[in-house]
Amino acid sequence: MNSIVKLPHDDHSCGWYAALPEPLPPRCLSGAHKADHVVVGAGFAGLAAARRLASHMPQARILLVDAQRIGYGASGRNSGFVIDLPHKFALEHPNPEHKQRLLSLNRAAIDQLQGLIQHHAIDCQWSHAGKFQGAVGPRGLAYLDHFRTLMDDLGEPYEVVERQALAEVLGTQHYSRAIYTPGCYLMQPAALVRGLGESLPGNVEVYEESPIQRLEKTAGGWRLHGNQGHIDTPQVLLGTSIFTQEFGYLRNRLLPVMTFASWTRPLSDAEMARIGAQADWGLTPADHAGTTVRMTQDRRLIIRNTYRHVPRYGRSVDEATRRRIRQDHQQALLARYPQLAEVPFTHTWGGAYAISRNFTNFFGQLEDGVFATACDNGVGAAWGTISGTLLADLAVGAGGAQLAAIQAVTGMPSRNPPEPFLGLGVSTRIRWAAWNSRSEL
Repeated sequence: MNSIVKLPHDDHSCGWYAALPEPLPPRCLSGAHKADHVVVGAGFAGLAAARRLASHMPQARILLVDAQRIGYGASGRNSGFVIDLPHKFALEHPNPEHKQRLLSLNRAAIDQLQGLIQHHAIDCQWSHAGKFQGAVGPRGLAYLDHFRTLMDDLGEPYEVVERQALAEVLGTQHYSRAIYTPGCYLMQPAALVRGLGESLPGNVEVYEESPIQRLEKTAGGWRLHGNQGHIDTPQVLLGTSIFTQEFGYLRNRLLPVMTFASWTRPLSDAEMARIGAQADWGLTPADHAGTTVRMTQDRRLIIRNTYRHVPRYGRSVDEATRRRIRQDHQQALLARYPQLAEVPFTHTWGGAYAISRNFTNFFGQLEDGVFATACDNGVGAAWGTISGTLLADLAVGAGGAQLAAIQAVTGMPSRNPPEPFLGLGVSTRIRWAAWNSRSEL
């Protein structure tokens, strides 16, 4: 029997979620159920897995269960980038074929999301805006030069944008240079995740605010125990990211990290004119420990930086810590836009995700009847979508080139050192990275 110990405990101040209309009351799990397949976790991976299972088996009963509301968890808390390129660390991989597989998988996910958004008219600020990778000082410029070399090796198009041309888009002279890559899409993550949940096929039943407390092996498969009911099923698919370890799987292999963002109210016409910025763009830092900045379609500025090791997930962060993080975000905003000193942040939020020490994603079968995709290493929108889709293929015995590709680029996350050494080491590394990257924050 596998018992859940710690459940999601996200803050109530995610701007993306707060901007959505109030949802209908949730359907909660109660009583006894039988299902052909159960998907746990309704983020990008779980939603994609449930949708793909339904297309393979339209007569099957498929249950999708989440501990929170759809769009409230980590998938609805990112900065709204759907990036086609391999992650910065994956770009360092010595095998060109490995990187091309990742690129192909990410682009398949983008095509899949775009098709669903168009077909179901999901209003989520979806935009083929591309992405800037920006540098402030010498440290950032060195990283940017290295990124340019990696892009040349990959054979992907990019454009070098110097300070003045960049300022015409961003409305700030803060950045010395950026590299623009055209394949990234921007979106409102909570709106997209909710829209994907609302447009699932008819044989997918969704249960929200229904945490699964433990998994129990039975003669016929698995029993999933909730607070007010249980489900018997021969097959479980876990799209639970960092919480996979709470079911007893991949323990001591996943690192729970939380990153934080704040956003402003929508800027007025006068404020937009004052800074001379365009709407609808995104910039990530060349130095990975730097600051991500976005301007949404409705003209909110987002600042994202600051990382924390969160062994208790949301319970690891108190309100005093969140206030200090907001102050840091305010400094980062004013460094870029001193003309907006009177513009307040309206929301500050965090989102927990899983990374691994060897930057390896897990994908596959954990034991008889249990499958999982876990550890997106901070690039969850595209990876979650394609890995969830292909996990369903694996679970039903479907093959294909994409399944072979994802199996070739995934593996086992490396084992972590024991506590308290793990926590001390991760926290020290995060602080050291922030100190080294302070010029880019």
